[in-house]
Amino acid sequence: MSVQAWGAVTDCGLVRAANEDALLADPPVFIVADGMGGHAAGDVASWMAVDAFVDFVGRPAISVHDAEQAIGAANAAIVDAALSDPGRAGMGTTLSGLASVVAGGTEHWMVFNVGDSRVYRLADGRLRQLTVDHSEAEEMVLAGQITREEARGHRLRNIVTRSLGTDPAPVADSWVFPPSHHDRFLVCSDGLTTEVPDDRIERCLLEHQQPQQAAEELLRLALAAGARDNVTVIVVDGTGGNAPDADTDTAPRGGDG
Repeated sequence: MSVQAWGAVTDCGLVRAANEDALLADPPVFIVADGMGGHAAGDVASWMAVDAFVDFVGRPAISVHDAEQAIGAANAAIVDAALSDPGRAGMGTTLSGLASVVAGGTEHWMVFNVGDSRVYRLADGRLRQLTVDHSEAEEMVLAGQITREEARGHRLRNIVTRSLGTDPAPVADSWVFPPSHHDRFLVCSDGLTTEVPDDRIERCLLEHQQPQQAAEELLRLALAAGARDNVTVIVVDGTGGNAPDADTDTAPRGGDG
């Protein structure tokens, strides 16, 4: 298994009354889901998304197909639950994750994303965002209308353009790549990235050797910055492998992100 150690933390933040984030941090899968639709709906959607991956816990690795099927099953379950209860109409969730998978007969990492939660990779001392946000603000950045720094505080930053809980089902972006030496990954909700800039996240991940310590410090930074949303953080350390450097091409396998 490519996973050496991991740490995780979640908090409702300083403004929200309830935590609509959900997480699963147990090899071979590490998942963050950020629910939407209000209390008793958003939290239901996020936990339904996470629940679709629970049966994988304890396996050495899963297949790419397993992960893709789980994403589809999560979306279908959320759609069905919303249809059966008018009080949950319109509920949905983001889903971002990291999984240890077998591809081509060898162990690889798989990263997948629907929405604006994120997965980052720290390798060779450099932090890179692997996922692409499915949000109005990100579309404005890509169109050159605003800068990435402006997007962090933009009024449209929370308008998600792709999420679980829709019919037809959303297309998840996914990336599959071999492990490299000293990989560290961060899976998080936007409650972290809205409050803490990437350069400060990078420093924290470099300064704290233990994944749980790093996760708790990132939460502390978000709280110190105001934590206007729920905050969920997972930090995962890999065991390394015979792989190329941090500039490995991680173009999406699916989606248009």
